[in-house]
Amino acid sequence: MNVLEIHGLTKKFGDFIAVDNMSLSVKEGEIFGFLGSNGAGKSTTIHLVASLLRPTSGEIRILDQDILKHSRFAKMNLGIVPQDLAIYQDMTAYENVKFFAGLYGLRGAELKDRAEEALRFVGLEDKAKSFPKNFSGGMKRRLNIACAIAHRPKLIIMDEPTVGIDPQSRNYILTSVRKLNEMGCTIIYTSHYMEEVEEICSRIAIIDHGKIIADGTKEQLIATITDVKEVRIELKQQGEVFLELIRTIPGVRSLTAKEEEIRIYSDLSVDNLSGILKRLIDGGAVIRSVEEQEPNLETVFLTLTGRNLRD
Repeated sequence: MNVLEIHGLTKKFGDFIAVDNMSLSVKEGEIFGFLGSNGAGKSTTIHLVASLLRPTSGEIRILDQDILKHSRFAKMNLGIVPQDLAIYQDMTAYENVKFFAGLYGLRGAELKDRAEEALRFVGLEDKAKSFPKNFSGGMKRRLNIACAIAHRPKLIIMDEPTVGIDPQSRNYILTSVRKLNEMGCTIIYTSHYMEEVEEICSRIAIIDHGKIIADGTKEQLIATITDVKEVRIELKQQGEVFLELIRTIPGVRSLTAKEEEIRIYSDLSVDNLSGILKRLIDGGAVIRSVEEQEPNLETVFLTLTGRNLRD
């Protein structure tokens, strides 16, 4: 069955259409990756599902119940792990979880047990009496998750849960996502770290300009761009300053730069590498290495949207 169904969803802010007649479903048991650049409509969609915004038109159903007509049912079955930390610094970890779980109607012994269970799940049971203001970034992120899962929701939205934390905490959270899924939770997962989505998501949708432009497994999405090649060029200088030199070369679809590396996505049928290298060298670039890559999820995203996730 579908845990989440979206039909003809539209959200306008004045003349601006943030979500444009979107239809989407998330099946029970999926870890569903939801990708989009800043301004693509991803956050607005999440806010609509979470009932933080009302749609201009369309329908959202959680476990086959309209969230506007059955708002309490929808909220009881939905957990939100927001990108911005939603915890109180002057309350202990246990008090934080107990407070948020109490908003869902849990009381007495059940509330106490669920709060302790959630802290135990995220590995913070020994910090129950400690205050978040003394926690590391990774510990705060884990507490954020505990606050979202104590009422045992069927659907959990995780909006960039690993942003700005150390690798060990990141791995812990990714392992926790898998465990929640194994326990029966359906998860919608957003991240700017493409490798995370590739690693844990069973299905992925890409949103751009308020519309779903691709939806499928990683393998299915990659298969849609078999006519694209990716070349990575490492320089001795910052790559950003050379992008405009090669953007207009025939066959180039999109390109991005990160520090000294340039990534170029171009038509497989166009032999343009020599022209790209010549233009870079003539422009003063010192090339360290050139490597052709197999298509991956990032190749798909940049090919379809022409934009980096953080644009």
